This record gives sequence, structure tokens and C-alpha cells, in this order.
Amino acid sequence: MCGRYAATKDPATLTAEFAALDETGGDAFRADHNVAPTKDVVTVVQRHPRDAEGRVLADEPATRTLRVMRWGLVPFWAKDPAMGSRMINARAESAAEKPAFRKALRARRCLVPADGWFEWRAGTNGTAGAAKKTPKQPYYMTPKDGSPLAMAGLWETWRDPRGEPDQAPLITFSVLTTDAVGQLQDVHHRMPLLLPRTYWDTWLDPDNAEVDELLTPPSLELADALELRPVSTLVNNVRNNGAELVERAEQAVPDLDPAAGAPDEAGQGALFGTPER
Repeated sequence: MCGRYAATKDPATLTAEFAALDETGGDAFRADHNVAPTKDVVTVVQRHPRDAEGRVLADEPATRTLRVMRWGLVPFWAKDPAMGSRMINARAESAAEKPAFRKALRARRCLVPADGWFEWRAGTNGTAGAAKKTPKQPYYMTPKDGSPLAMAGLWETWRDPRGEPDQAPLITFSVLTTDAVGQLQDVHHRMPLLLPRTYWDTWLDPDNAEVDELLTPPSLELADALELRPVSTLVNNVRNNGAELVERAEQAVPDLDPAAGAPDEAGQGALFGTPER
């Protein structure tokens, strides 16, 4: 699953890596080593321009831009934006069938740039005829060569039905997830849907409604190019933020059992244990 990640690259770097224009609105940039749901973060979208009345100019070329969105998709039909906190992930296998995601999958897709993401691996210390639960070990998954990491996302625009006519809409997104592959299965059975650079154009194309072929687990080659790094449990607290969160640390869990699950929301904040929709 995907419930926490790191994003430290400034807009200038991202515009070069994703061949995009910066439309983040001049928001003050802050490197974030502990991105959690409901935070505003930078995403990549590709849209046709609109005229003065807001109509899409479909004949004009689409432009790729960096755009700030809030993590936790709020469907356009929602009455309360608070439901976004429960919509941080969408299963790639079923997004096309879910009312909250199916329209976005056809027409509003984005890339979510990241340095890497976190996952928690639980374990048990076995004794004769019994097993004792141990603390959960956080891992940081990141490209070994530092190359750009792009998670597949879906986004929506929500307008408050009780708001003023000129009130700015709320722009939100979810990260798609899929079955873990290769070495990643040793940490958790789910993972973000990672898209290699060769898929970016197809995924972002606003005129392409058929992306079923991209909704599959990434290749073993991509998984093998990732480092699975044990890190400090400091990352468990969303208030902690700094480069020390992604530094290699001594493992807290010697005997690991991936089937034991991840930290729950009540105990550790919004983690990868958040249910997927």
C-alpha cells in the first residue's frame, strides 16, 4: 500500500525531470521526508488549455504542469471533504469499478513524484508453541541510482456546495496500488503502482481513456532496482521530519513475518495500514 513517502526535490528539479511547467503558484517549497495523507504536495498533470469561460480547448495541445494537490481524493459528489482522509489509496485492480475513482481513471490521471516510500514489516519471535509479537520495522524503498520515482495517481476537483461561487475548488488525489513484486513482497503484499518513464506520456495523456495495460504490477527489473532500507521508527510519528528518517538504521525486528501486517492508524498515525478503496 502507500500511506507515507518522501518528496524532497524542488519544483525546478521536477520541471526538468518530468518536462513540465511549474504551476505550483509560487508556494514556498519545503523538502518533506515524511509526506502523510491530507498534506498538500506537488503532482504532475497534463491538460488541454481552457478559454475565458472555462471551456476545454480540445484542439489545442495539452500542457504538462506541476500542480499542488491534497493527498486524499474527495469525489466530486462528496458532501463532506473529510472523506478524503479515507481515500488515500485506490486499488489498480478495481479502480475502474469504484464510483469514487472510475471517472478519474478515464480522464484525470496524475504522476506523484517521490524519492521513495515507506512500508512497515511486522514480525514474531517464536517460542516453543507460541509466538510473541515484536515492534514493526519501517523500511524505505528508493531507487538505488537516485532516479526519479513516479507513482500513478488519480485526481478530482471538489467544490463546496455551500461555498461562494468564486470560492477556489479543492484539488485532491489518490495513489494507485498493486500487488508487490520481487523483493518487495518480503516487506508487504501491496505497493504503489510505479510507472517507468516510458509509460508517463500514455498515463498523462488526457485524450487517452484506455490505460488498462498500465494497471499491472511493475516489472521485476524495476523492483530489483530499488533499495529496501531499514530505517528508524522515528518515521512512525508524522510530526517527525528530516533527512534522518531515510537514513539506514539498525533493524528493530530480527525475525520478520510479512503476513503480520502493518501499524494501525490509531497507534502510529496514517500509515500503510490504511484500508484501500
